[in-house]
Formats: sequence, structure tokens, C-alpha cells
Amino acid sequence: MRRTRAAAVTALTVSMLAAATACGGGSANEGGSNTAPKELTYWSSNQGPDIAADQATLGPELKKFEERTGIKVKLEVVPWSDLLNRILAATASGQGPDVLNIGNTWSSSLQATGALLPWDAKNFDAIGGKDRFVESAIGSAGAAGKDPAAVPLYSMSYALYYNKKMFQEAGIEKPPATWDEMVTIGQKLSKDGKWALGAEGSNLSNNIHQAFVFSQQHGASFFDASGKPTFDTPANVEAVKQYVDLMAKDKIIAPGNAEYDKNQSLQDFANGKTAMVLWQSAASSFKTQGMKEGDWGVAPVPVPAGGTPGAGKNVNSMVAGINMAVFKNTDNIDGALKFVKFMTSDDEQKLLNKTYGSIPPVKAAQTDPAFSNADLTVLRETLSTSAAPLPQVPEESQFETAVGTAVKELFAEAAAGRPVTEESVKARLTKAQQQMQK
Repeated sequence: MRRTRAAAVTALTVSMLAAATACGGGSANEGGSNTAPKELTYWSSNQGPDIAADQATLGPELKKFEERTGIKVKLEVVPWSDLLNRILAATASGQGPDVLNIGNTWSSSLQATGALLPWDAKNFDAIGGKDRFVESAIGSAGAAGKDPAAVPLYSMSYALYYNKKMFQEAGIEKPPATWDEMVTIGQKLSKDGKWALGAEGSNLSNNIHQAFVFSQQHGASFFDASGKPTFDTPANVEAVKQYVDLMAKDKIIAPGNAEYDKNQSLQDFANGKTAMVLWQSAASSFKTQGMKEGDWGVAPVPVPAGGTPGAGKNVNSMVAGINMAVFKNTDNIDGALKFVKFMTSDDEQKLLNKTYGSIPPVKAAQTDPAFSNADLTVLRETLSTSAAPLPQVPEESQFETAVGTAVKELFAEAAAGRPVTEESVKARLTKAQQQMQK
């Protein structure tokens, strides 16, 4: 499915809610059935450097689960560029997996469709209890005042990763702490076919994550207190322009990054083509691509000049993470609960989060010494002191599509050498806002 159809699919999802929750093994009221007790289908998000790496990581764990329960899990790793559209289509048609990973920012949107199993006290008890999980992680699993629509699986925040060798060769002693420093340092690094900063200009989710942080740093918001979209305010225009200008005006992002949407910026970083990248928990990807610990450094994402990471205009990450959900119409509800319990067990949480360089949302798993290294210390401190959640509105997935596409189009303009002006940014954001209001 093409990404440009996501907003239409969202509307279709709501209008076809009855069909979405009545197809398959059970009805909405029943919360699934057990007509296929020996099999499960699982859609995993692409957490590693590529799909093959995720298959290699998850394959042995799924085999372990099968040996323990007799339930065979059919795995499909879905790229982030396709995942939201695939989920929205599944909620609309009723034809989807039993268990799936979702970006935690999508929880409220997908919860509003009614297609996902609510995690009430009974379901949480089936996997060991709600109090096993970090409170902030549970808070990203659905709208306030409702039973969560998913269970936290991996917790993350954004950090600035930098190539130590490239910095040393350029005579740069430390990573940028402000955006002014980013531009100054970046222009020193962007030469001889190499570039300072990587981006994923065609990745709508990544676009939203970055635009949201810049918006927060400009004191802006993409929705007002009543939930009405405010995309094209002057502050949001300035925020989005500042991000795209890193390519358009400052020339520290390669024009080719406008087409990236499948972790290519991580490959460029690992191959020494790019000196810095803003990413969530990237260490495992770097190792898979041949880098060794010590080749890169980790620092907080820059903030405006004169600030340090913290609340208000010094927010430097969205609250990131991956949640695990169950389709309400699963035909193996008991197996699905067993699988979620397995994936969120202490041992699996330690193993999987170590592999992916993320932070376990299960409290007991965080005590493992592996989660005290320099990389994860930056991520944990960012989560606890300077990260903010994306808007908790039912239309969040539409927001990601509409504004994410606007940023994608602006990057395409920059890559083509066309000027990115306040007027052109405002026009794209106004169009995105109008799409939301239809």
C-alpha cells in the first residue's frame, strides 16, 4: 500500500470498525477465540539494521516459544515505512496478524479503531501483572483513562551518535550541544564527498519525530488544548524550516538523504560517509554493520543556543518505544497472551533489549548491568529528563502521515535545489492541516 493512502485508510478504519472487529476468529465482545490453538502470526517491526538481522534475532526465540508451548509462530518483519499502513489496512479489513508490534505513538489512534485487545486487569494478570512495567512506558500504550491498547516491549529515546574518527580527523573535540554548533561543526565535516548529518527524508515517522522536537524547542504545538490541529502556526513553520534547512541552506545533510526511508542513514554512518545521525538505540545496527564499540560516541540531541536538555524549549526527544498488541479478532487468544507473556518475560526482555540496544520497559530486566553502558545511560537520562510524548490524540497516525509527508516533500524540494522558504513550508503545513480537517 502506498504511504499517501494512509490518511484515507484511517478514515476507512473508523467507518469499518464493525467489520474490523467481527472478522476472523472472534467478535469484539468475545475478545477473540481459540479455533486455531497451535499457530500464531506475528508482525514485528524492523528493529535491527535490516529485515534479515531481525529474522536472525527473533527466529531462535520463536523456536524456543514453540518448544515450550507447541505453538508455531509465523514471523513477518515489516519495514517502518510500511508498518502503519499495513496495520491500518488490517484494522479496516479484519485480516491481520494475531500479534503485532506498533510504534508507541500510534497507540491512541489504533485504540480508537476498537480493533485491538484492551489490556484490562484480567489480561495483564495473564502476563504477570501491570506493575511489572515502567509507568511511563504504560502511559504510552493508549489514551489516559482507558485500558491500554498494547503492552510495552522496547523503550527508547533519540540520541546524537557521532563518528569519533571523523571528528578527530577534522580536529573537532566534542559533539555539538546546540543547533548553532551543529551547523558550524557540520560544515567543517561536510566535504570530500562526506557529510555531517544523516536523515531519513522519506520516512514519515522519523520526519514527525524530528519535526515534533523542533516544534517543542520553538515553544509550539501541533494541536491545541481541544485537539484541533495547529500545524501551520508561525512557530511550527519556523521549526520545520529549521529542520529541512539542515539540507536546504546549511548543506550538512546530503541531498540523497531525501529519498532514504529504510535505515540507509545508519549504513552511511557505519561506512564513514556520514559523521552524525539522530537515532533511537542505534548501537546494535552499527555493530551488525562492522563497527566496534568505541568507534562511535553518544550525546544528547542538540537544543537551542544557551539551553541544556530539559523541559519546555529544551525537549530533545519524543518518548520513543515499541509496544506489542493483540488483534481483538485473533483465533488464538490464549496463545497470543502466552506469546506476549513470553516476549515480556525478564529473560527475553534482557536478551532482546541487549540485542537492539534499547531499554527494557520491564523493571526487573533493567537491573542487568548491560543497561548501564554509556549509550544506554544517555538514552535513559533523556527519557527521564528531556523527552516529551507525541500528541495523545486519536488522529495521531493521520498527523504522522499528513505532516510527515509535508516534510518529505520539502526535503525533495531541497534535494532538487529549489529554495525552501517560509511560504513554501507554510503552504505544505496548511495543506496537511486541511487534510486532517476533512
